[in-house]
Amino acid sequence: MKISYYNGEFLDDDKISVNYNDRAVYFGDGVYEVVRIYDNEIFTFEEHLDRLVQSAKEIRINIDKEEIREIMIQMKDKNKLPNAALYIQVSRGIEGRTHLFPEKGVQPVVLSFINKVDRPIDAMRDGVKAVTRDDYRWLKCHIKSLNLLSNTLLKQEAKDSGATEAILHRDGVVTEGTSTNVFAIRDGVLHTHEANNFVLNGITRQYVIKLAKSLDIPVKEKAFTVDFLKEADEVFITSTTQEITPVISVDEEKIGDGVSGEITRKLQKAFEAGI
Repeated sequence: MKISYYNGEFLDDDKISVNYNDRAVYFGDGVYEVVRIYDNEIFTFEEHLDRLVQSAKEIRINIDKEEIREIMIQMKDKNKLPNAALYIQVSRGIEGRTHLFPEKGVQPVVLSFINKVDRPIDAMRDGVKAVTRDDYRWLKCHIKSLNLLSNTLLKQEAKDSGATEAILHRDGVVTEGTSTNVFAIRDGVLHTHEANNFVLNGITRQYVIKLAKSLDIPVKEKAFTVDFLKEADEVFITSTTQEITPVISVDEEKIGDGVSGEITRKLQKAFEAGI
């Protein structure tokens, strides 16, 4: 039986009952993180903790970083899943429904659960298809908030189109995927959108940029167009669970040779060595 956590208690997963007045339920008023566990170790733990604290600060929720750290460690230890994805969210608290923040004294509520997750070996080897879609999300995408309705609608559109991911753009300028960051390689240079309010500064994104620099692969953090994307030599997406996954076609147009490219494979090899 899996152990989960809600509002101060570790319980069997099927015993977790979320309070309907938790502001996560009716407002999505909170933030979250997903961390990867490889061989019983939490990968890029500190980076995820720091981003959770920063996201919470952006929406005026104060959280105790060390308390969150301890919950996550206990979740890992109690569940004993050597390869997994650990989810943790912090809402503003439990209070009757009103748009205004609760009065002082209402405490943030933490929810955490864990699932066994295998590495996406096939997708990383064979690549995936993507489609492009208008990015109609809000303008604070750098906050890892619970408000993901736009992302889920766009992700479903991708699946309905026979693709794995929707690559989003604002007026023809690529931002990111619905649950991934997007990289394009052209003439040996790695391109990705700069980390601003239009994209989530993915932890895997940051890790891959460091890997590229260590391999002397030039990196350009600057927005590029959909046309640039489709004319790239290689394209890949990154996330905590997708790692580095090549994109072999966009809108049914083949990227490069239609297979995982040399630089993508080099980065995958370096990533593998680091986990």
